[in-house]
Amino acid sequence: MRGLRIFQIVLSNKSRPSLAYMAKKQSRMGERLCLFFVCIIALINRISAFTKLFSARKAQKITSILLITPILISGCSHFNEGYQAKATFEEANDLFNQGSYKASLDKYQQIIKKYPTTGDSVLFEMGIIYAHPKNEQKDYQKSLECFQKLIKGYPGSEYRQNSEMMIFYINNVAIKDKMIATQQTQIETLQQEIKGKENEVKGKENEIIALQKKIEALEQRVFALAIQKGAADRILIEKKERRLTLISKGEVLKTYKISLGGNPNGPKERQGDNKTPEGTYVIDSRNRGSHYHLSLHISYPNERDKRRAKELGVSPGGNIMIHGIKKGFSWVGDSHTEVDWTKGCIAVTDEEIEEIDKLAPNGTTVEIKP
Repeated sequence: MRGLRIFQIVLSNKSRPSLAYMAKKQSRMGERLCLFFVCIIALINRISAFTKLFSARKAQKITSILLITPILISGCSHFNEGYQAKATFEEANDLFNQGSYKASLDKYQQIIKKYPTTGDSVLFEMGIIYAHPKNEQKDYQKSLECFQKLIKGYPGSEYRQNSEMMIFYINNVAIKDKMIATQQTQIETLQQEIKGKENEVKGKENEIIALQKKIEALEQRVFALAIQKGAADRILIEKKERRLTLISKGEVLKTYKISLGGNPNGPKERQGDNKTPEGTYVIDSRNRGSHYHLSLHISYPNERDKRRAKELGVSPGGNIMIHGIKKGFSWVGDSHTEVDWTKGCIAVTDEEIEEIDKLAPNGTTVEIKP
């Protein structure tokens, strides 16, 4: 599901080429072409004046050369194709916006056959359509083929980088779709095997759902009581397990999955080493206007950290936080824990940092273990 959400963002209108930009660019090309032919006509008129000085045969030869030159040049040039294809591009785009995906694909096929020099933009558009979530006839393989042809055939194209990114996400979505399809097949097979006990199974499912609701309600009550009884007096961070635990009077209130610094092994020694510290600290301040949703500042460096840095002749660094996701990226949710991405801080989701903020006041002990 997370891969699909990312994929849908990539497919937003921002990733589609601008027709207005194309039209503007094509218009400038058309103006240069017109100017070119005006100059050629002027030269031909000058040639007619030279017929008095040269023989008719020589003048005819020069005129022929000048007439052939623009034809050869225009034959080799392809910059006017984009201008000529503009109206067809608009038709194809309108069909896409109307949800007529097959008709839009057919229109793009016509463009690439008639105007081959627009191939990179056409292949990119077709790749998007083939993989579009609302396209009931979507074909990930054909989408990949479009992007791969673009990368191979148009190495200098402005669509190359976006095409490489699309290939990455489509492969991920295809793998997840395949897993879902496999699981669905297994479920259907199981349902057939227990068809004679459907009522019994349905009753058990209802019991499980009811039990899950009770568990969720109980967890909410326990967490609410924990808030009422008092704040956490200790935060335990276990780097190896990528786990943060809130503790109150020796009892565990709640645990969270975390991400660490990009260089997580070992204690932080110096500024810029991307390591998460190890030792005992306290929450000494907080920033509710943080670029990472909300952050609790940890009192790193302690005396031991300062002593070690001094022996190494380096700055120990600082500004270590427990924080949420960077603003604008909260949609990644708990998938952020799949990689250590901070500069030495401890990261949780935005919802989780709000819970921790409520339960961990300034002065709360923070113990960070290897």
